Amino acid sequence: MARLEEIPELERQHIIEVQCPTFYTNPCVEGPPINLRRVAIISTAGLHRLEDRPFTMDLGDHYRVIPGDVKANELVMSHISTNFDRIGFQQDWNVIFPLDRLNEMKESGQIGSVANFHYSFMGGIDPKHLEQTARDMAVLLKADNVDAALLLPV
Repeated sequence: MARLEEIPELERQHIIEVQCPTFYTNPCVEGPPINLRRVAIISTAGLHRLEDRPFTMDLGDHYRVIPGDVKANELVMSHISTNFDRIGFQQDWNVIFPLDRLNEMKESGQIGSVANFHYSFMGGIDPKHLEQTARDMAVLLKADNVDAALLLPV
């Protein structure tokens, strides 16, 4: 893990200056019990399939859709930060993308089902630029009948 004092000055200053918005902690609607919910993974690890293009710094290039039947050896991490530690992901993808664990939870009845699609963002994006992306993703999640998301800030 990178320590703030070890990050180059320009990048460190950017991290310090990012203003994070305040979000309400109360859900807008009540959902079903967790053992009936359909769960999707949303990660900030910069993951994508081997055949997908790597992330760029282009405005709007925020996330990739990952199919629910993806295998560990089909995912790569193209996070652009030189300070990003990939060791955990290389040893066990479930640290960053716990698809195996969700499938086990489904099989044991702890959750209702696993989404057909999951999402990985490129981290380090100013949250003020993500409102439209969040709205677009909400449409995708709704189309997949997702009513719970496992958020993995990496």
